[in-house]
Amino acid sequence: MKIAIIGLGYVGLPLAVEFAKKYQVIGFDINKKRIEELNKYIDNTLEVDSKDLKNAITNSQKDVGLIVTNEVEKLKSANFYIVTVPTPIDSNKKPNMQPLFMASKMVGKVLKKDDIVVYESTVYPGATEEECVPILEKESNLKFNKDFYVGYSPERINPGDKERTVTKILKVTSGSTPEIADVINDIYASIIKAGTHKAPSIKVAEAAKVIENAQRDINIAFVNELSKIFQLMDIDTQEVLEAAGTKWNFLPFKPGLVGGHCIGIDPYYLAQKAISLGYNPEIILSGRKLNDSMGSFVAVETIKMMIKKNISINQANILVLGIAFKENCPDIRNSRAIDIINELQSYNVTVDVYDPWATVSAVKHEYNIDLISSLKDITKKYQGIIIAVAHNEFKEINLQNYLDDTHIIFDVKAMLPKEQSDMRL
Repeated sequence: MKIAIIGLGYVGLPLAVEFAKKYQVIGFDINKKRIEELNKYIDNTLEVDSKDLKNAITNSQKDVGLIVTNEVEKLKSANFYIVTVPTPIDSNKKPNMQPLFMASKMVGKVLKKDDIVVYESTVYPGATEEECVPILEKESNLKFNKDFYVGYSPERINPGDKERTVTKILKVTSGSTPEIADVINDIYASIIKAGTHKAPSIKVAEAAKVIENAQRDINIAFVNELSKIFQLMDIDTQEVLEAAGTKWNFLPFKPGLVGGHCIGIDPYYLAQKAISLGYNPEIILSGRKLNDSMGSFVAVETIKMMIKKNISINQANILVLGIAFKENCPDIRNSRAIDIINELQSYNVTVDVYDPWATVSAVKHEYNIDLISSLKDITKKYQGIIIAVAHNEFKEINLQNYLDDTHIIFDVKAMLPKEQSDMRL
């Protein structure tokens, strides 16, 4: 068995390194710079330790190990392909499956008889067999379930989580025939210490993945709505959740910004499929709408608090702490902190952004924002600070060093003690 993993991001690279301990693995990514960095044992996603990456790559001279490349030709020697490319949404919040289609087209060109292709990218139920398989057939001139086979095993990577790493998360698997389902399950089971769950069909596995994040999205939307209601009542939401959490079956969700490549995106895939079938998914879309409104809500409430304190809004200085989509992680994809920034700027406010985890170049490329690279570079005083992301480093900052005499602090994630902020969700 020789495994090829297509896409070496937050999902693909940790998987490739683990498989490389037992198999020959070809890691492919179209990003030439990414390949160059990995060959120098540098993972800028911080998901894989440099030592582990080095061991995987140097072992490639043996019967196991990892080769990383951006050359399609090198994929031809594989017989088990795993596709881990992103499935984002476009500016209209419609699923953008072009990365998945392009990956399928590329794999199809190197596909051989009896090869297996497993998809890990999040899709709507039916997408693997209805959308990807025809591409594989066309490009390879092979017949599905006769000459080649497919499977679906949804990724469950939690970026930045050093406890629940890839081998410690139970893996759902599936295959296009019962026999292939067994093969796929056995291959994943050989590295996944937490075990596997073999779904009865590819559609079931696809549906399971997409509802995992839709469920979290809806639950977070509920507590976000509670936060808005309790703000009008002058009740602290965190204190309410702490009290309610004493009941054994109360779910411990907390309010906040909902971004990233999973929770803020996956529900749209299920919703779009439902709409195409003539059903309007009210709860799913309502949850998405509410969560997408939270950045603007934080910005408007910040402006309101500044007005109450007689702080001049025009050209006021506000510091936003955090632009990664979650704490202690460099991933800035689909960060909703940008909604806070954009809304504040509409009030003619000067907004500076500092995030010790994000890279200056990535933020500039993704959002055209000049990130403050170090707190030492700050020479001004701010009339407002918004803690948008609960990075551990922010707990150590003495915010008073950067604040004007009259100011407000909005602690979005309730990271600080209650008395140290003017407002929190």
